[in-house]
Amino acid sequence: MNPIEHLVLFLVSLVANTFSAFSGGGAGLIQFPVLIFLGLSFSIALATHKVASVALGLGAVLRYMSTNRLERQFVLLIIIAGVPGVILGGYWILFVPDKLAILALGVLTGGLGIFSIVKPTLGQDYTPQHRDRTATLYGGIVLFLLGILNGSLTSGTGLFVTLWLVIWFGMDYQRAVAYTLILVGVFWNGAGAITLGLLSEIHWQWLPALLLGSLIGGYFGSHLAIKHGNRLIKRAFEVVTLLISIKLIWVSLA
Repeated sequence: MNPIEHLVLFLVSLVANTFSAFSGGGAGLIQFPVLIFLGLSFSIALATHKVASVALGLGAVLRYMSTNRLERQFVLLIIIAGVPGVILGGYWILFVPDKLAILALGVLTGGLGIFSIVKPTLGQDYTPQHRDRTATLYGGIVLFLLGILNGSLTSGTGLFVTLWLVIWFGMDYQRAVAYTLILVGVFWNGAGAITLGLLSEIHWQWLPALLLGSLIGGYFGSHLAIKHGNRLIKRAFEVVTLLISIKLIWVSLA
């Protein structure tokens, strides 16, 4: 690729990951289709996108370090429950028809946005709940299933984690987004990148521009989320989920 094309990749990654860091997921809405449009196959684009998404989590780490809001029990829960699901999902996607999986994800993602819209107070306050051992186990099982989605598909699966943390554990949007960006971004996407890299191929030549855009976008989007608070994050979450839903359903029916 020439320097202009690398600049385009950087700008695409910057915009996609800024929105993702602000709303709690959805970088694949923009970045992943562009990789396919530029000539990569589905599997290579997915693996390359996963590697770049790790930088999104690192950018978020740099911004959220000063807030120190992460609780150890949830850090461990999200990693231990989710990473095995991500690895399983990386293998599972090889045996599932692409259009069927994409259609199902599109419908589910749209449901997330609609659910958030009809619940105006959802995620606006931090109201801890379901913290006993049994409830935490149920929460971990769902995180494992979401890990499978994350490992197999790429558009918006982090949004599921964000909303699940809000609904089940009573987190506000700002806190849930921090967990999603850091733990899903670094650990889940890292595991997915390794799995897909072993099963498929990573297009290393495009990664410098994608990684730089993801790192800066992750930091800047996290800064916006911290600055503007739960109400605006909720609106961004709803817009991104509905856009992703429309895009996925359109692709699956095309």
